[in-house]
Amino acid sequence: MANLKEIRNRISSVSSTMQITSAMKMVSAAKLKKAQDAITAMRPYANKLTELLQSLSATLDADSGGKFSVQREVKNVLVVVINSNRGLCGAFNSNVLKQATALAEQYSDKNMSFLAIGKKANDALSKKYNVISNRSEVYDDLTFDNVAEIAELLMTKFVEGEFDKIEIVYNKFINAATQEVMTEQFLPIVPIEGNTEGNTDYIFEPSKAEIVEQLIPKSLKTQLYKGIRDSFASEHGARMTAMHKATDNATELRDQLKLTYNKARQASITNEILEIVGGAEALNN
Repeated sequence: MANLKEIRNRISSVSSTMQITSAMKMVSAAKLKKAQDAITAMRPYANKLTELLQSLSATLDADSGGKFSVQREVKNVLVVVINSNRGLCGAFNSNVLKQATALAEQYSDKNMSFLAIGKKANDALSKKYNVISNRSEVYDDLTFDNVAEIAELLMTKFVEGEFDKIEIVYNKFINAATQEVMTEQFLPIVPIEGNTEGNTDYIFEPSKAEIVEQLIPKSLKTQLYKGIRDSFASEHGARMTAMHKATDNATELRDQLKLTYNKARQASITNEILEIVGGAEALNN
């Protein structure tokens, strides 16, 4: 059994850790509320805008505004991996990286590249794969304009033919304890399957081609921004849950150490009493 000093040091260490994890839990809980409100508010708009643009772009050719819908032979693939800059958030980062690795295996016969949004993704992927850019600084000021710059870069690379297919991998926010790893095709735009004749009932002003040409870039920027916002909310939810579990585990360990300390202290006192009684008996004899 460890001596009393060692047990006291362990109790002190666990208590300090518990205070840190508890503080991190409260910070993440406060940030989660704001991040959750942001993604909940924009998700319906982003989904409807994407649906509308998919429907319209399906009826256009490349010369009339459908340059983002051009289906080419897939030779060069870019995967945008959205992760976090920090750890201590459970399996949040590893789940996305597993999906990114699975995509790398799926496209093993293609020229595969990654664009990392988050230091954790860049650190893990750059060891094995080609990472063309690390845009982790976007989290320093997460605004639509900053994300739009990344989306414009992706659109330019697709239109110029540098990449034939671009996909996004991120954690979709469900609730504080649940995140779902999503893989979405960013470019080319996937047209809605099925009959689109119902669109002929609408009168477009200006022309359908002009509307699509102006709205598609905005839709793509919104799609990427939604993915990053989803990931941002998921990160704080995952960290809050992880720190909650860590705090509970630290509390349980501290209680066990206190019990062990009390038992060791009791045994030490008992031994001292026995030694005193033994010494007194020896003097009497």
